[in-house]
Amino acid sequence: MQPIEKEVSYTTTNSYTTLNTLTKDTKNVWLVCHGIGYLSKYFLRYFNELPETENYIIAPQAPSKYYLNNKFTHIGASWLTRENTSTETENLISYLNTVYQAENIPDNCNFIVLGYSQGVSVVTRWLAKEKIKCTNFVLYAGTIPKELHKEDFTFLKDNNTKTTYIVGNEDAYFDDDRKELEKIRVKNIIDPNTNFITFNGTHEVKKEVINNLVK
Repeated sequence: MQPIEKEVSYTTTNSYTTLNTLTKDTKNVWLVCHGIGYLSKYFLRYFNELPETENYIIAPQAPSKYYLNNKFTHIGASWLTRENTSTETENLISYLNTVYQAENIPDNCNFIVLGYSQGVSVVTRWLAKEKIKCTNFVLYAGTIPKELHKEDFTFLKDNNTKTTYIVGNEDAYFDDDRKELEKIRVKNIIDPNTNFITFNGTHEVKKEVINNLVK
């Protein structure tokens, strides 16, 4: 007999990490999704040069943790794989909604949503499904999932959301052809007026690039 795959639903708990304090002086609230192999608490290091009083950063944690090497010392995490992607996506959207609601972001703050690498696929699916209003949408060295279409993002135009796409000029995952294809897809699906930024570097997060996003 062939194995039969079944499903159950259950309640789970996951952490997330924040940087700085949300006060009346906060101008920008960020929700940032890390790439594969990160933990949220370490991903926040790339945002620690932003002015503390003006910026409050929320870093959700990818749920699937694993050891990064056979020494079983360093730990990373992954958001999704090709296995059971649809169900896992629904789980992640539910988790991000809970984080978003728990933080109760003030309406007077700029809300910046940023995904890096694998995190791009997570935040694009979240925004597309939940129609989350944001001031800035930043896609950093990642790709838009194939199942998403232009109609999924028309709400961003209604909200005057500014879109930015960032990639390194020596990123091993993005040769010139792939960069051009992704540029066309971002313009066609999300925003024809997207600001494209190319920096000198590889598949990495640059603090100076992050810092310049709010200057």
